[in-house]
Amino acid sequence: MTIAVMPAALSSEELGELAFPARCLDGDSFASRLADLLGRQVEALGRALPSPARQAIARAAEASLKIALRLALRTIDKTSPAKAAKGAHKAAAAASGALGGAFGLASMAVELPITTTILLRSIAEIAREEGEDLARPEAALACIEVFGLGGEAAGEAGEAAIESGYFAVRGALAKSVGESARFIAQRGLVDETAPILVRLLAQIAARFGVVVGEKLAAQAVPVIGAIGGAAVNVAFAEHFQTVARGHFIVRRLERAHGTEAVRFEYRRLRGEM
Repeated sequence: MTIAVMPAALSSEELGELAFPARCLDGDSFASRLADLLGRQVEALGRALPSPARQAIARAAEASLKIALRLALRTIDKTSPAKAAKGAHKAAAAASGALGGAFGLASMAVELPITTTILLRSIAEIAREEGEDLARPEAALACIEVFGLGGEAAGEAGEAAIESGYFAVRGALAKSVGESARFIAQRGLVDETAPILVRLLAQIAARFGVVVGEKLAAQAVPVIGAIGGAAVNVAFAEHFQTVARGHFIVRRLERAHGTEAVRFEYRRLRGEM
């Protein structure tokens, strides 16, 4: 039996860069970050929420992604070479998290769109830093895609929700991302209720809502309060910024070497072959 081995296409420096996404994109979840921050007892809080709360969170997650798509990407300075201001975005996210910690689930409709918009701006800046042209709809949508990559499965909310693993989720979202990018290129982002965009946001929200549920459940714990709510939002920001960095490193390497070569090395680095 002959085993095909793909020739090495990435340099040793690029393999070193790929080691970061190979570690973080299929590694620690946001729940594990919360456990490290607040103790193991919070790890299952999101899944323990009653069904009406989970449904409300799912609706809020999708609405927040829609607002963030409309507002944040339009305000990005696509020509500036500045570094991603992760510290400033973490501070802003902490401030909105203090609101969530003080008022719990009742503040979700106000706090979540603010936090999501702040994070999307940070994600877009990371994307630009990794060489993405944010004037291209596909690159802009890759920023929204990060919110789906940073969450776990949400049951039967769609095919993207039941897939697991970085490349599996990207594959599940690929058709919707491609169709949405073509729609925006032809018509501009003029109507977030267009069926193509609604489908994409629903797929991403199915996964994003799981992480939001974990965040809001942790912030709702009485002993956490405003100070703890801010800390939870900082962890929330760090989680998605880490996922964004890994995602856009992979995309940069794919532009240079092709998807198959990068996926081969990614799996090899993870010990999957």
